[in-house]
Amino acid sequence: MTPNDLSILSLYSAMAVYALAFIAFAIDLAKRQASKDATPIPAEATGEVSNRRSSADGGSTITSTRLSARIANDAVAPWGRSPSLRVGVSLTVLAWVLHLAADVLRGVAAGRVPWANMYEFAMTGTLVIVTVFLVVLTRVDLRFLGTFVVGMVLVLLGVATLNYYVDVVPLPPALQSVWLIIHVFVATLATGFFALGFALSVVQLLQSRREGLVAGVREMRLRMLATLPSSTTLENLAYRVSIVGFILWTFTLMAGAIWAERAWGRYWGWDTKEVWTFIIWTVYAGYIHARATRGWRGSRSAWLAIIGFAAVIFNFTIVNVFFKGLHAYSGL
Repeated sequence: MTPNDLSILSLYSAMAVYALAFIAFAIDLAKRQASKDATPIPAEATGEVSNRRSSADGGSTITSTRLSARIANDAVAPWGRSPSLRVGVSLTVLAWVLHLAADVLRGVAAGRVPWANMYEFAMTGTLVIVTVFLVVLTRVDLRFLGTFVVGMVLVLLGVATLNYYVDVVPLPPALQSVWLIIHVFVATLATGFFALGFALSVVQLLQSRREGLVAGVREMRLRMLATLPSSTTLENLAYRVSIVGFILWTFTLMAGAIWAERAWGRYWGWDTKEVWTFIIWTVYAGYIHARATRGWRGSRSAWLAIIGFAAVIFNFTIVNVFFKGLHAYSGL
């Protein structure tokens, strides 16, 4: 078998293992939803309600601190020991190894970096998304995002393998540059952080909705969210990872301009791809500015992050396929 054949085999194997990981993460969410312990944390758990005295026991005091600690422990702690989560993460790591092998073998078959067309960029980009997710897991327990992250990776890989696969072909002259390595790799890394911020923002919106419901309705709807971090925590995490992505995307924009000058003799030419790269930068710049200086918090902040990632996906799919320009080779 050729390296490219092995790459295809490794990629399909990775997709199969990702599917199993997705099922494991989904089982965990289902258990959260069905568990009687996964009841919403009432106001006492946030420290917003003052101490209450019980008249039945002659005036003994139950502090809200002790009550909140008990409720929080009952609602959250069991999921740190969830077998489904451990299986999901283990399978994700195994799938990542197979995915990495597929990416490396594609590069060996092509004799260059494996991100010169849409198929290769999708393969490398999704690999980076999973890498960012696993690296962040070593610092923050975001395993509850496994369903969203692995599911998104599966969809993107499925679309890429079915619609955008191409055999290994020689590079166009414009791509025969060291800037292919620098510019596109940094863009994929930024996309990985944007994707994680997107997933956090989606869960933030769901959590915010749950927190806004009256207590009786909370017990019936979105029960699993009671085991996840608060919407404020999710928003702060999304903001931090989006800032990292924005810094990387800024470098992507600058590196692209330098590469354009080397390849075409001008830094900026209002090519469709260039315009959408700038639009993405503007959306995330607005998101960071609005949240930091204008006090845009909560759902408005989350929607800006979601719109930003939607623009990234639009740039990768619609712009590459339906718009002609100097970057048309990216659809090969």
